[in-house]
Amino acid sequence: MTRTILLAVPVLALASLSTTAASADAQDQELSLGKDVYDRWCAGCHGVDGAGAGPGAATMLPRPRDFTRAQYQVRTTGTGELPTDADIMHVIDVGMPGTAMPGWEDALSRDEREALVAYLKSFSRFFESGPEPTPLEFGSAPSSSEATITEGARLYQEIECWQCHGQAGRGDGSAAATLDDDLGFPNYAADLTRNWLFNGGGAVEDIYRVLRTGLDGTPMPTFSDLIESDIVTDDQLWSLAHYVRSLSPARAPAVREVITATLDESELPSTPDDERWASVQPFYVPLAGQVIVKPRWFSPRVTNIWVRALHDGEDVVLLVSWTDPTQSPSSDPDWASFAQRVVDTMEPKDEGSTWEPGAPDRLVVQFPQTLPSGLERPHFLQGDARRPAYLWSWSSEEDRAVEMVAEGLATGQQQPDENQQLSAVSTWSEGEWRVLFRRPLMTPDIAADLQLPLATAVPIAFQAWDGDNGEAGKQNAVSTWYFLALEEATPATVFMAPVAAFVLTAAFGLGVVARAQRRYTEAEERAGQAGGA
Repeated sequence: MTRTILLAVPVLALASLSTTAASADAQDQELSLGKDVYDRWCAGCHGVDGAGAGPGAATMLPRPRDFTRAQYQVRTTGTGELPTDADIMHVIDVGMPGTAMPGWEDALSRDEREALVAYLKSFSRFFESGPEPTPLEFGSAPSSSEATITEGARLYQEIECWQCHGQAGRGDGSAAATLDDDLGFPNYAADLTRNWLFNGGGAVEDIYRVLRTGLDGTPMPTFSDLIESDIVTDDQLWSLAHYVRSLSPARAPAVREVITATLDESELPSTPDDERWASVQPFYVPLAGQVIVKPRWFSPRVTNIWVRALHDGEDVVLLVSWTDPTQSPSSDPDWASFAQRVVDTMEPKDEGSTWEPGAPDRLVVQFPQTLPSGLERPHFLQGDARRPAYLWSWSSEEDRAVEMVAEGLATGQQQPDENQQLSAVSTWSEGEWRVLFRRPLMTPDIAADLQLPLATAVPIAFQAWDGDNGEAGKQNAVSTWYFLALEEATPATVFMAPVAAFVLTAAFGLGVVARAQRRYTEAEERAGQAGGA
């Protein structure tokens, strides 16, 4: 009996060693796969050593994650704690909205993504020891109501969220120009009116999670300590999450190719704040950094605009609005300092910068100089010598708009004052510009001015500059081409046709019924005669 037990001990030990070796081999294979995936898809931004300084990092703000620090923004764990494997997988799957980090769920297999999680953890010794990270308990989101929104708005004021995010949530708070991340790079306060770009997700559950965990490495703190100190309740923090969610549209905006200028035969709005604009459909236009022509710009502040359009058959009015935390140039020296830090961070070292302190905000609405045949259009960066562009150019410095003709970016030549047909009125309030352009559909200068016929798809594009973000000259934000369509009056025949069709159909139906009744009566009479015989 004793010999049997003694013999079994080496056998068990060998089995244990075999299992351990197999486990180690599986881990090595997983890390090898993770390294292959990382080197192919991630190292270009995050660097081969995971320190966040890959070849593309200098073109990004915020900078790519430094995995050697084990500091992750989007987590379900407490502030300063390591993320769970599920947290890291979540970011790999869906990306980081509002940053250069895309989602990889559709590009990589499950095995590849799991291996990538393991490899990312290998960059930091903090994952090697200590207990497994423990997620916080969040519970379920209570339903939203007018009372919860009101309570959330009160808490927004009480804990001074407006200091960074502004009273209307557009990132224009009094402290917004002073924000840095933990690495010393300038940090943008989130625009709470665009939840589809929230870092970590835009659902109310995502917002609540960020309130509980903070965004480590950024100025965004955790508010869990307020709950632990009985300063606020968990329900109140949920109310704050509901309030923040209410600042954005119910659904993320869709991009449509055609901007419709609705026909309005009454007097057109003459100011950007006319209450009638609220009933005009807004069109969402995304913008991106101008990275085609040197000097390029990779960090535009204006990443989308909203366009509303009306016409009365003689004039067209275009209301363009966008988020901008300042009226550039701002009188606040902190914003001049912020702009300089952005330039120092983002300036392509071999290209230089065209920005100087005091640069204004600008907006350009771009058209072809003449209507193209088919879908042919000028180059989207203000045309070229072969196909010039016709521009509506507005600047906050002069607070006026002028017509220009350009043969390439930053080549615009203003038309003579006597030929100017364009006017503009602008307002800036709580982090938002609203610029109202007005111009006749047809102008005397048919050689230089684009004529705007009804019921025609007119190519249109946009460019924007934020002077307090280090933007000037060719360094700006641009859109691709869209189309502006001026709605045509509906002919009376369009309304009469359904009526006429109804009358004809009714008459035909009555005829069919009468004929059927007549046949039925004749059949009854014949049957009666046969029976009498």
